[in-house]
Amino acid sequence: MGNKIVTFTEQQLDDYQDCTFFTRKEILRVHKRFRELRPDLVPRQMTEGEASTVRVPRDCIEKMPELKENPFRRRICEAFSRDGQGDLSFEDFLDAFSVFSEQAPRDIKVFYAFKIYDFDEDGFIGRNDLLACLTTMTRNELSPEEHQQIADKVMEEADVDGDGKLSFLEFEHVILRAPDFLSTFHIRI
Repeated sequence: MGNKIVTFTEQQLDDYQDCTFFTRKEILRVHKRFRELRPDLVPRQMTEGEASTVRVPRDCIEKMPELKENPFRRRICEAFSRDGQGDLSFEDFLDAFSVFSEQAPRDIKVFYAFKIYDFDEDGFIGRNDLLACLTTMTRNELSPEEHQQIADKVMEEADVDGDGKLSFLEFEHVILRAPDFLSTFHIRI
């Protein structure tokens, strides 16, 4: 009968289960993946507030197999970090992978997709945000003129009120018509 290390208290696990789309077992698996990123930094036991204070640097998270090929990996980290810089606590990390799980509902995914695509974080997706998205997605495979043409077309079709930017509701309307959104806004951990 060895001493079993308790990673989280029962209350913590209950709370995490209540605010994510994960089971207890999945929460522990997510913690294992988080700890593997920086075992020198992330303790095995996180019962004294470490889950919200210990942060793994963004560059370590971006190298995860699940993220390293995703062109939006930096924006994903920034969108889920409490300070917007991209370094993630366990709770930030858990939130991110919960949103990207198959169990997360479409409206939560749409909210975070908007947050990721809103590069300047002004609460709208403007022309510069669209151009930044296009550059991120195409990795400069298209010319600036092609980027501009695509951004113009998106605005023409999605900017219902004609103010030159997409509100969350306008963005949501477009995304809800995209049949492959749910399958592409997914990361399995």
